[in-house]
Amino acid sequence: MTTTSIPTILFGAFDRHNFGDLLFPHIAAALLPDTPVLFAGLAAVDLRQYGGHQVQSLPQLAAEWGKSPVNLMHVGGEILTCDAWLTAVMLLPQQQVQPVIARFDRQPAERLAWAQQQLRLAGLAPYCADRALFPQMHRMIYNGVGGVDFNDYPADFRAEVIRKLKAAEVVSVRDRQTFSQLKSYGIDAQLIPDPAVMVEDLFTPKIRQHAKSAEIAQIKKTCPQGYIAVQFSADFGDDMTLATIAAQLDKVVAGTGYAVVLFRAGAAPWHDNLACYQRVASRMSAPAVILFESLNIWDICALIADSRLYCGSSLHGRIIAMAFALPRVNLCHAEQRACVTKQAAFAATWDLSALPATVAPEEMAQGIVDVLAVDRDALQQKARELVRRYRQGFTALCAGLK
Repeated sequence: MTTTSIPTILFGAFDRHNFGDLLFPHIAAALLPDTPVLFAGLAAVDLRQYGGHQVQSLPQLAAEWGKSPVNLMHVGGEILTCDAWLTAVMLLPQQQVQPVIARFDRQPAERLAWAQQQLRLAGLAPYCADRALFPQMHRMIYNGVGGVDFNDYPADFRAEVIRKLKAAEVVSVRDRQTFSQLKSYGIDAQLIPDPAVMVEDLFTPKIRQHAKSAEIAQIKKTCPQGYIAVQFSADFGDDMTLATIAAQLDKVVAGTGYAVVLFRAGAAPWHDNLACYQRVASRMSAPAVILFESLNIWDICALIADSRLYCGSSLHGRIIAMAFALPRVNLCHAEQRACVTKQAAFAATWDLSALPATVAPEEMAQGIVDVLAVDRDALQQKARELVRRYRQGFTALCAGLK
C-alpha cells in the first residue's frame, strides 16, 4: 500500500469497451487506496454503465495539470504496439468506422494526420504518454504492459516508443517476449504478471454481488450441470470458422454435459461481434446454448468465475479464469500457431506447462478435454503465486511515488 500527496494519473486504453482495459484502472486504484487518482484515456467518455470509469482525455488533463506535480501510471495492456491510426479508429462510434477507413484508404500521410487531429496528440504511439505533456511530472510508471509484436513495427514507431520508455522511472512488462525485445533496445524492464491476476483477490465481494443478477441466475437455472464460457473476436467470423466452432462446441457438450454460454469481451470496433455469436448458436444442435447479453465487466467476471472453464480469444478471459483457478485455453487462428501471440506469450511466461496455451478452432474440443483434466490444486497454487508476484512487483513500481 502506497500513500502519496500528489495526484497519480491512471492512463490507459479504458476509453473504449474492452474487458481487460476496463479492469486495469480499478486494480491500480484499489492498490493505491490513499492516493488521489485521475482516470485518463485518449478520449473523454463515460463508461460507468459498463463498470468502467468517467474518463478524461490526456490532452485535457495536460491542459489542467501541466504545470502541477503529478505521477503518471500506464495501467497495463498491449499499449506498446498501439499506433495512432488504429487507436483513433477504435475510439470511433461503430457506424463511422467503415466510412473513415474507406476515406483514407491508400493515403497513409493523410490517415496519420487525421488520427493525430482526432486524438489531439502528435506522435505515432499515443498510449505511451509523452513526458513533455507534464513538465512537473514526478514519476512515470509502466505497469505490466505488453508489446509482443514490437519488432514488426516500423523503425520510426519503435524509436518513439523506446524514447518514451527511457523517459520513465520504471518500466514493467507482462511477458518474456516483450521483455527480451525491449532489452535489445537497452530498456531494463521488470517482469511482472498482468494486473488482472488480482481480480479475485481484490474484487470477489463485488463479483459475488453481480453473480446474483437476473441474467446469471437464469443461466444457472438453465444449466444445472454447469457451463463453459466461450468468447471469440470478430476476426473468427467467416462462415467456415463459425461452422467449425459450432461443431466443436457440440462435441464438447455431448462429451461433458456442460452447456455453452457465449459472451462478448469487447464491443469496441474490431473486438467481438454479436452477430457472430448468433450465427454459431444457430448452427449448434446442443440443447443449452446461451448468448450472454451483458457488457458490464463485473457481470463478465461473474460469468467466468461461475463457469467450468473458459475458452476464447481474449487474453483477459484467460487471466480471469487463472485468477479463479479455473481451466482455460485460448482460441487462435490456425496460421497463428507458428507465431508468438500475446496469449501464447503470457501463457508461456506464467501459466502451467500442463495447460495448452492456444488451440485452433478445429482443435477446440480436444483442447477443452485436456484442460479439464488438469489438477485443481495446481490451478489454485498458480492463482496464489500470481497474486503474490504481482503484489511484490506493484509495490516495487510504486516505491518512489510521493
